[in-house]
Amino acid sequence: MSLRNRLTLLFTAIVSVLLALFCLLLYVVARQYVSNEFQTRLQSEALTAGHLLVGREPVGPTLFKLIDKNQLTVLPQEEIIIYDAKNKLVYESGTDYLTVTPGILKRVRQVRTLHWRDNERDVVGIFFTENQTPSVIFASAVDTFGGRTIQNLAYILAIGWFLMTALMVVAGRFYAGRTLQPINQINRRMDEITASNLSLRLPEGASGDELTQLAQRFNRMLTRLEEAFSLQRSFVSHASHELRTPLTAITGQLEVSLLAEDEPDELRATLHSVLDDVRGLNRMVNGLLSLAKANMDESSVPMGRVQLDTLLDQVQLDFQRLQPNYIIHVQIIPPDAPDHLWQLTGNEPLLRTAFFNLIDNGGKFSPAHTVSVTLSSNSKSVQLSVHNAGSTIPADQLTAIFIPFQRGRNASGQPGYGIGLPLAERIIRLHQGSIQVDSSATSGTTFTVTLPR
Repeated sequence: MSLRNRLTLLFTAIVSVLLALFCLLLYVVARQYVSNEFQTRLQSEALTAGHLLVGREPVGPTLFKLIDKNQLTVLPQEEIIIYDAKNKLVYESGTDYLTVTPGILKRVRQVRTLHWRDNERDVVGIFFTENQTPSVIFASAVDTFGGRTIQNLAYILAIGWFLMTALMVVAGRFYAGRTLQPINQINRRMDEITASNLSLRLPEGASGDELTQLAQRFNRMLTRLEEAFSLQRSFVSHASHELRTPLTAITGQLEVSLLAEDEPDELRATLHSVLDDVRGLNRMVNGLLSLAKANMDESSVPMGRVQLDTLLDQVQLDFQRLQPNYIIHVQIIPPDAPDHLWQLTGNEPLLRTAFFNLIDNGGKFSPAHTVSVTLSSNSKSVQLSVHNAGSTIPADQLTAIFIPFQRGRNASGQPGYGIGLPLAERIIRLHQGSIQVDSSATSGTTFTVTLPR
């Protein structure tokens, strides 16, 4: 069953049940009201009979019967019965519709006013004490008019309920279709979106309801998927190009060496050149693997306590062991801060890689291979700044340097593959942090990393 039909049936069922309960309540209240009104009229008839027959100024039974027979307010099949204090019958209208037992007489004298129903006949008994003559008066009649009124009301309510239920089916289906129309549009647009056509977006509308929010979230997901596909295509394209270059160079050198009868010294020089290319290729592959690892889901990266000041000292020692001609100045502000000020939750190997790449990038582009590293902290975050006084990065390329295999124009002639900075930026974002770069001819280039504590 479609969602439209389910909503229509649910809406109709709920409203129909509520409407049926309302009709039933209206019928019960109307029936009780008619019954109470008829009992009040019966009691008035009994009091009138008492005043005229056994009151202070009584009239004769013959005259009363004549009056009762010709009055316009007489009730259908009305009967009046009067008993005196000794349970002796004083007056009876003569219709014999009602039978009175001694038990009923006793009950009326106890409760003063008694109402009951005998088949279709309503009966009221009252204890009448006017003129010091206690009497028991019974009045009974059949409420034919009230019964027809209640019956007609029941028919009207039943017909109205059926008509309103049918109307609710039509209205419910119409409004369910109107409500679900955005979903149909979303389904049609989703069928048009493919891996090669991720630029399409779902219609969001302007109502701000749940369907609009769903479309907005789906569009944001499509944007992320489009970016991921674009990065993947760019990554594969650039990686293939960068890997092909050293492999082509290695292949060419080996083919030349095999064809030529070189001297041992020349052959050794060729092997050294091939070894340098292989080492560069190995560094590139390791960088690609690290970049792929950093692009994994945050939930799959193991996190733990990291002491940043200790980690920075280890990175400095490792870097100077690998690059002894680099000069690294490390400053911790404040220098005598407690250890917990430099603690945060993160992945230590990934953070080590990010810091290493930032320092390597700073030293590579500094004329004297000098890098200044500053570590500072506040109540909410820890900041690491890496500064060098080398060539400036053009303003239009400050964001492009964080795209894999994209290098600034100032990187011409410098070794590298355009992997280090994108890898560092991804690791920082993996730790819910941010990285900022400022570059000018007067102050040099500074990378500022902010990590939440």
